[in-house]
Amino acid sequence: MKQFVVIGLGRFGSSIAKSLSEKKFDVLAIDEDENRVKQMEGTVSQAVVMDATDEKALKELGVADFDTAIVSMGETVEDSIMITLSLKEMGLRQVIVKAKSELHAKILKRVGADRIVFPEREMAERLADSLASPKIFDFIELSETHGIIEIVSPKKFIGKTLSGLKLREKYKVSVIAIKRKVPFSQPDGSTDFKEEVIIGPGGENEVISGDVIILLGANVDLEKIEKL
Repeated sequence: MKQFVVIGLGRFGSSIAKSLSEKKFDVLAIDEDENRVKQMEGTVSQAVVMDATDEKALKELGVADFDTAIVSMGETVEDSIMITLSLKEMGLRQVIVKAKSELHAKILKRVGADRIVFPEREMAERLADSLASPKIFDFIELSETHGIIEIVSPKKFIGKTLSGLKLREKYKVSVIAIKRKVPFSQPDGSTDFKEEVIIGPGGENEVISGDVIILLGANVDLEKIEKL
């Protein structure tokens, strides 16, 4: 089982810690604020009140044995830089750090951060994408050039099989899943709907009205699908 240490239990850090714990991962949560730590007790594997800039204390806690660290101390620039440096020197394979600014991000990269995140900016960009195109339910950026989108099936796709659509050939995108509403009968005889997810659909799968398709590809190619 993967082990995660989350340092800094503000809004972003606590949300990450809770989400990872809900997915049954081993999570160690650290913060100097006793109240924040108390709120995480019983939610994560272990919650500790500690000054994470103390490298000796981190080592004694066994942080070096964890797979990934998430440093969520964007408001305390100097501390996040010191903690990132300590974690990399301890040999952690992956250190993900919340940044406050572009300059902060550049320094974090210099000291070894494996991934920099701007939670508010990324959320704003997702919201902007969904507002700009009502067809798009979600967008996940994989790199500067590639991503994954959830999009309502274009009308021209409906009634056709995936093999018939030839999406890889025509648009250079891959369908990795299809979401659809499936009717079922309630005990009282009424009809309700539940969501069915077809993972890795085959060429014989037909797209029906209301389907949401999840596509993987280059951003420029995904934009072509969006305009259909």
